Amino acid sequence: MKLADFDYTLPKELIAQYPLRERDTARLLVLNRHHGTIEHRSFRDIIEYLHKDDLLVLNNTKVLPSRLKGQRLTGGQVEFLLLNRKAGLTFNTLIKPSRVKIGEKIILNGNRSYAIVSARNEVTFFTQDINAVYKLGQMPLPPYIKREPEDLDNIYYQTVYAKEEGAVASPTAGLHFTEELIKKLPSSGINIAYVTLHVGYATFHPVKCDDITQHKMEPEFFQVNAQTSRLIEKAQRQKARIFTVGTTSLRTLETYASGIKKGYTDLFIYPGYKFKMVDCLLTNFHLPRTTLFMLVCAFCAAGGSSYGRAGLELAKKAYQEAIDKKYRFYSYGDAMLIV
Repeated sequence: MKLADFDYTLPKELIAQYPLRERDTARLLVLNRHHGTIEHRSFRDIIEYLHKDDLLVLNNTKVLPSRLKGQRLTGGQVEFLLLNRKAGLTFNTLIKPSRVKIGEKIILNGNRSYAIVSARNEVTFFTQDINAVYKLGQMPLPPYIKREPEDLDNIYYQTVYAKEEGAVASPTAGLHFTEELIKKLPSSGINIAYVTLHVGYATFHPVKCDDITQHKMEPEFFQVNAQTSRLIEKAQRQKARIFTVGTTSLRTLETYASGIKKGYTDLFIYPGYKFKMVDCLLTNFHLPRTTLFMLVCAFCAAGGSSYGRAGLELAKKAYQEAIDKKYRFYSYGDAMLIV
């Protein structure tokens, strides 16, 4: 399939710039991929679509405040986005502007700390410890949110169950859950399991290959612990549905299905992929021409690999209805449930 197949037009005013104050009041588009039907509900109704013995799988990665601003000795502004920790207080980093020189000193926190650009796309901090580095940072909001991070983002750009530090982007499908909603699920006979996949900044990158099969995914760290493994095995024995929250949880489980419990995954899912483990997917609405939208198109197919084109058409139908009904899109937007 060609890259242009995964394009669609979205009015800019539908790109959510702020979160809803009550997470679970988001709208929920429910797509039945077997019948091609669409319902419009509130996210609070999600429990109606979960059955007794279903296994709900959540990604418990935690977003780090990895966006830092500093000043060159010449007075110019510099911005760092810390991608991952290399060693000690040295990080692989996106640096703006790119013309900052290796060896250059960058002043932070009103001259109380500083950093040195130690190599291309690498920076070393001279602070007390790693906690001091992140205290200087802000939440790394996606590029389509056209404002500066605010205090509210420290709360709302993080799931209520975030635990394992390491992400530079939020697993946004989980942002709609409240602590109260999660507490209700076990009383309905719904099992909950957690996986970890540290979402990287490449999640926002568009695919540039016209032939999408030539695209290479950036590896992301994941792990599935022993307790979650046991719950997965139980669900499979009982023939219960496995219900993933987010494309990251889905990619983790589909990687796990190949026999890997911990490591790095570069699994690229696009129409024609045959799913091994996941039965239902809760997700947000994604950018056109991205691997996330391609995954959704793949999952919308009700059958095997021969249904790839049908999945694309069904996903586009659902997205167009969401646009027509003025759903809020992307990270702080509304949700989509595919059953």
